[in-house]
Amino acid sequence: MADRVLRGTRLGAVSYETEYGTEPAPRNIAAYRCARGHEFHVPFAEEAEIPTTWECRLDGTAALLIDGPEPEQKKVKPARTHWDMLMERRTIADLEEVLAERLDVLRARRGTKSA
Repeated sequence: MADRVLRGTRLGAVSYETEYGTEPAPRNIAAYRCARGHEFHVPFAEEAEIPTTWECRLDGTAALLIDGPEPEQKKVKPARTHWDMLMERRTIADLEEVLAERLDVLRARRGTKSA
């Protein structure tokens, strides 16, 4: 009876089950290489789809699958500038009119005459 007592252990935190008679799930090992030349291997389940990129464990950059297909390039939209957004709302004639009004206001503050 004394040999069955589990004193000083953390029940639930550690499994006391043995691996006798069990077989691990079938796996595929994928090899990746980052831009800095680091190579590492990642195990995947046999049914899993292997991604073409993986984060490098050493420096955090994107690593590519060795002898794998090239990753798909995402469509990049050009950045919208303030000028682009302004031109969606106004025309050049409207902008020239607003500029003339603001220049008149500034000249009136300074006390100069408009040209």
